[in-house]
Amino acid sequence: MNRWAVLGFVVLFWLQAAGAAKLGIVNTEGGFVEGVNKKLGLLGDYMDVFKGIPFAAPTKTLEDPQPHPGWPGTLQAKDYQKRCLQSTLQQTDVRGSEDCLYLNIWVPQGKKHVSTNLPVMIWIYGGAFIWGGGQGANFLNNYLYDGEEIASRGKVIVVTFNYRLGPLGFLSTGDKALPGNYGLKDQHMAIAWVKRNIKNFGGDPDNITIFGESAGAVSVSLQTLSPYNKGLVKRAISQSGVGLCPWAIQKDPLFWAIKIAQKVGCPTDNTTVLANCLRITDPKTLALAYHLDVINLRYPLVHYLAFTPVVDGDFIPDDPKKLFANAADVDYLLGINDMDGHFFASIDLPAINRPLVKITPENLYRIIQGLTVEKGPTGANEAYAIYTQMWSSTEDQEVMKRTVVDLETDYIFLVPTQRALQLHQENAKSAKTYSYLFSEPSRMPVYPKWVGADHADEIQYVFGKPFATPLGYWPRHRDLSKAMIAYWTNFARTGDPNKGESKVPIAWVPYDNENGFYLDINHKINYQSVKQGLRALYVNFWNVVYRNLPDA
Repeated sequence: MNRWAVLGFVVLFWLQAAGAAKLGIVNTEGGFVEGVNKKLGLLGDYMDVFKGIPFAAPTKTLEDPQPHPGWPGTLQAKDYQKRCLQSTLQQTDVRGSEDCLYLNIWVPQGKKHVSTNLPVMIWIYGGAFIWGGGQGANFLNNYLYDGEEIASRGKVIVVTFNYRLGPLGFLSTGDKALPGNYGLKDQHMAIAWVKRNIKNFGGDPDNITIFGESAGAVSVSLQTLSPYNKGLVKRAISQSGVGLCPWAIQKDPLFWAIKIAQKVGCPTDNTTVLANCLRITDPKTLALAYHLDVINLRYPLVHYLAFTPVVDGDFIPDDPKKLFANAADVDYLLGINDMDGHFFASIDLPAINRPLVKITPENLYRIIQGLTVEKGPTGANEAYAIYTQMWSSTEDQEVMKRTVVDLETDYIFLVPTQRALQLHQENAKSAKTYSYLFSEPSRMPVYPKWVGADHADEIQYVFGKPFATPLGYWPRHRDLSKAMIAYWTNFARTGDPNKGESKVPIAWVPYDNENGFYLDINHKINYQSVKQGLRALYVNFWNVVYRNLPDA
């Protein structure tokens, strides 16, 4: 390259930089913030990224979140802040901080002009209400929940945030002493902050979509059902979880509150005294006081998720199935992965992933017994009969192991999701409903070849990882990611996944209770991907036959 070419390149770069579309310093209710403006490729658009903006004051142990008092000068919002205090995955130590209520914002810009009135998508992470953070896991300095790909490809603003977890986020005595739902209230504070402030970042405060996966998907569902969010949220996306899931609501919170109190040395005879004692206990001690055992469980793993939301008579005023009228104006897109239950099944029955280890019909029956305790032997026998009715007399191991996975997928995810679809449809006024099944096979090399889409497998495609870390994926994975980002962001923009800024491979037919339409999403998506009646036989069994059996 000669010197004139070099000079021309430098001039071009300078001119582009001089005319960069950037927000600069933004005014929020807490004070001024300044993020990072980055160029997407040599000739691409720009992106403003703000990390670590406080949306509430530093938390106080087992108390509701409070507004942030603000800060002097200009806050340099350029780095992620610590996630909320939680145990490590090994559950031997803690990570994070009680000062954790921060959010992150990605704002796509043009080449020369800043964006205005953009749709807003707020992500709520999963992790069993025990683990997680607004940035997600870090792979090669690329965080799982980095919003850049969604924002740039879908022309939407993406927001992620932290909320409290485990005992610190969801411990409750079931009364006014410790009402619980602190993590849900953190989420609400973040949503409300976005509603009040996002206009200054170029967002449309009247077009907010909340979306999440697993515990985050349950949170999305419950936020739409809570009267506290009336008018804040226009649309919602639940990926593998709804407020009706058997693990979504803790029905005996006092039992677990007493267990924690006993473990940390607090009195348990009076809930007020118990609450006062827990509030002055070292929060790190509280975070470690709950240990999720995953070895030699007496019952299926799903029954051991202790610290989850509760019906508190206030934020969640009633059983979630009675609250769907509160979401009558919220467009809702929801679905599951075809083997969401594989993760749970492989813990309940480790032989699932061991080709040389056989399982028996008795293994399946034992798990069914653990899932049907409320109906006793009658419920277990009825469930066993329907799940084995297609077995031959000499069933092979793959069929038997798949049956265990299907059972747990149905019970933990599919059946409650189908019920939520029905209730949303029954209560909706003008709101639209869309259903999906994600079926792209797992990419985990240690799994058997028959394993489909495991729990959380879809997240990498929604967040554009095949583009952000291309060496780890094939072109078909990029096609799938492009399609999912298009559907998700179109839905956020218009309430219709087919209409918006992005082209989609096939029209997604809305769900209705009569036809039960859903979209089967994988890299082969085509006109045959629009299907009806997802596992209708099994859904009908759990929602009608099983429900009408007498309790044990």
